[in-house]
Amino acid sequence: MRALWIALVFAVLSLAGTGASLTEERWQTLPQPAPMPPANESGYAKVNGIEMYYAIYGQGEPVLLIHGGLGHADIWSSQVAELSKTHKVIVADSRGHGRSTRNDQPFGYDLMASDYLALLDQLKIQKTALVGWSDGGIIGLDIAMNHPERLTKLYAQAANVTTDGVDPGVLTNKTFAAYIERSGEDYKRLSRTPDQYDAFVGQISHMWESQPSWTKEQLEKITIPTAIVAGDHDEAIKREHTEYMASVIPGAKLIILPNASHFAMLQDPAGYTKSVLDFIDAK
Repeated sequence: MRALWIALVFAVLSLAGTGASLTEERWQTLPQPAPMPPANESGYAKVNGIEMYYAIYGQGEPVLLIHGGLGHADIWSSQVAELSKTHKVIVADSRGHGRSTRNDQPFGYDLMASDYLALLDQLKIQKTALVGWSDGGIIGLDIAMNHPERLTKLYAQAANVTTDGVDPGVLTNKTFAAYIERSGEDYKRLSRTPDQYDAFVGQISHMWESQPSWTKEQLEKITIPTAIVAGDHDEAIKREHTEYMASVIPGAKLIILPNASHFAMLQDPAGYTKSVLDFIDAK
């Protein structure tokens, strides 16, 4: 599996930069995120030996947004702008991503979940809804299994629970290649170690080689209201894997976002945010 991800991050770059076609469907595009709105508060939290960038927007019941692998918090700009009208929205850069630092500790979803819980502790947020995309959804599932008392609801989009849930076809997907290229550019712009993108990718690839690896029995222990979400054209996660997740997590709601891919929050910001609000605000 590590070979798959190493190849994905480095070899697939040859597909990027080809430009958008006039005949592209929405799910084939990769729009740029809008600028982030002004934050109520932002800074760095010292957690588990790293400095973790975070920002807070709006007021109300809290919702934590966790981005995907190689990304950063600013991908949520459109969701933050809308959600912060009625909610206290917390975003952060996961360890090693964006503006957050990393150390020599091996990456693991349990460690990354611990980072976010420590951040919530420092922000004095005892319980929150969580919206996670890709790796962020996996982190959310880890928290739901091991610390359900910290969550009100979980909206997990484009997540997988075993490594064989990843579609090998992602290796030749141009949209995913463009995302990887953009992520490298963003890393150079945001990171305190802008020349270490390859080292960062190598470090996180060790995690992707074997994680996640949860059993049906582990997933069946999730008790919080959960939405398992995917775009109808997700490039990276097999549809049958998404359906399996929804079938084994007790009471999980399966949501398929139309005309959207792994990057649904960018392709259909309004529809994505409405889907989130409909779920987290439902009584």
